[in-house]
Amino acid sequence: MGVLENKARARLFYKYLSKVYDQVNPFIWNEEMRTEALDLFGVEEGDVVLDVGCGTGFATEGLLERTENVHGLDQSVHQLEKAWAKFGKNEQVRFYRGDAERLPFADDTFDALWSSGSIEYWPNPVDALREFRRVVRPGGPVLVVGPNYPKSTVFQRLADAIMLFYDEAEADRMFREAGYDEFEHHFMGPTYSPDIAITTVARVPGAAPEAVETESA
Repeated sequence: MGVLENKARARLFYKYLSKVYDQVNPFIWNEEMRTEALDLFGVEEGDVVLDVGCGTGFATEGLLERTENVHGLDQSVHQLEKAWAKFGKNEQVRFYRGDAERLPFADDTFDALWSSGSIEYWPNPVDALREFRRVVRPGGPVLVVGPNYPKSTVFQRLADAIMLFYDEAEADRMFREAGYDEFEHHFMGPTYSPDIAITTVARVPGAAPEAVETESA
């Protein structure tokens, strides 16, 4: 387990990173990548969306272009302070301080769930993915963006020492173990490293209520 796959260390890390996060982030996760992921996500106006690991609100900003019903959750109060400065605490977005592995929401609360740049810090990612499945209504999308496993042996050792990096096979294992039957992976990144991120779009098992009504009609 990497040194930052520890919640206390991750909070301390983001206490300092939050000061420069918005300046550093575009080199790894930029607007073009966000738009590509949003198109894959496929949410529509009126959908209620949870952004897990919302950080300073970079993804939140993109989600607000698709729907006004966005909720953000993060474990770092320092990251949330940056997000509050942009959106207000409960104005454009309702924010929560919480843990991805123990979401403070009832079953089937959201139409969709987004999480970018967060999975690499979770000590138990399968537990979090199960939580995502629990709080999203049947048939709803769950999108997770994480760091793709490096190809170089040297960088693999470095990655393993820091945080969770994973390849397509490991993504398959995690999502299957968490109870998802339908999912697909996409690789994306800036021009200098086009496969730096692995984006998984999954569907929560079970037919959406509208589909059930149609079939029974």
